[in-house]
Amino acid sequence: MINIDKSPRPGAYRFTVADAFDGLRLDQYLAKGTDQFSLSLATHLISLGGVHLSGRRMRHCGYPVSTGDSLEVFIDTQPLQPMTLDKEHILYRDQDLIVLDKPSGMVTQPAPSRYQGTLYAELQNLLRDPKRKEHRPSIGMVQRLDRDTSGVMVFSIHKRAHKKMSEAFQGRDIGKVYWALISGVPQEEEGKFCSLLAKRRSTNLMVSVARGGKPAETRYRLLQTMDQVSLVEIDLITGRSHQIRAHFSEAGLPLLGDTAYGGPQTVGDLKIPRQMLHSRALAFKHPVTGNEMVFTAPLPSDFSTVLGYLDGSLKGMGG
Repeated sequence: MINIDKSPRPGAYRFTVADAFDGLRLDQYLAKGTDQFSLSLATHLISLGGVHLSGRRMRHCGYPVSTGDSLEVFIDTQPLQPMTLDKEHILYRDQDLIVLDKPSGMVTQPAPSRYQGTLYAELQNLLRDPKRKEHRPSIGMVQRLDRDTSGVMVFSIHKRAHKKMSEAFQGRDIGKVYWALISGVPQEEEGKFCSLLAKRRSTNLMVSVARGGKPAETRYRLLQTMDQVSLVEIDLITGRSHQIRAHFSEAGLPLLGDTAYGGPQTVGDLKIPRQMLHSRALAFKHPVTGNEMVFTAPLPSDFSTVLGYLDGSLKGMGG
């Protein structure tokens, strides 16, 4: 646990270096030249990648600032201690692809507020050749998962695989199966949602619109019902942002823990730790060999805990 004696609110902070602080170390400037940050907090924010000098992300606490430099500090709502990946998260790897079991809580791509602890940064660490320290691994981000969604993800890691994997996802040649715990019971054991999805600017949430959105299709199958909570398997035909969350919310069946889309935070006396959505399986053809490939990610402990509380049985469904 990281202890800090000042905790500014999440947001963007902007400063211009005055003459009196010319030549000061970056971390010391944040601590002495502003009244917002302790030295400890400044060090951690720089390490995360949330400090930008004249538009450039700075990673070195000892970098000297100069009079007139513009400084931006971005703080998000996530813990200061960055998440990490290790070899246990790797489901498969060859020269062209890497398939991971993504933990919930990890952001896929770097943002102004952080680089360290993102899936992209951790992949760089996993793939880096210790004998070639200056070599930067080539990573194709062909798939996206929300921060709180867990499960299987694939990335191309060689230039010859990037284009074909990107085309496969754009052309709907990837089989994507999710499991979700939803509030309520669908009227039909099998069904689908089809709509045009667009982002509502006032909330940054996705909504179905009459025109102007992107086509989205979600198919589902009811696996089990447990006291007004259902476990569903989802076949994601398209891959729009927040598609599953938006479609089930609009159907009056929001995901447990998905408070942004109206999902309940508790079931009985159990607090739901996050949106209960898990990328269960991916199926695709290898971009180089053409071989059929299928990968499955086991249910994470938090998902299994909620199922156990609800007396959900996974017999015959796998772990």
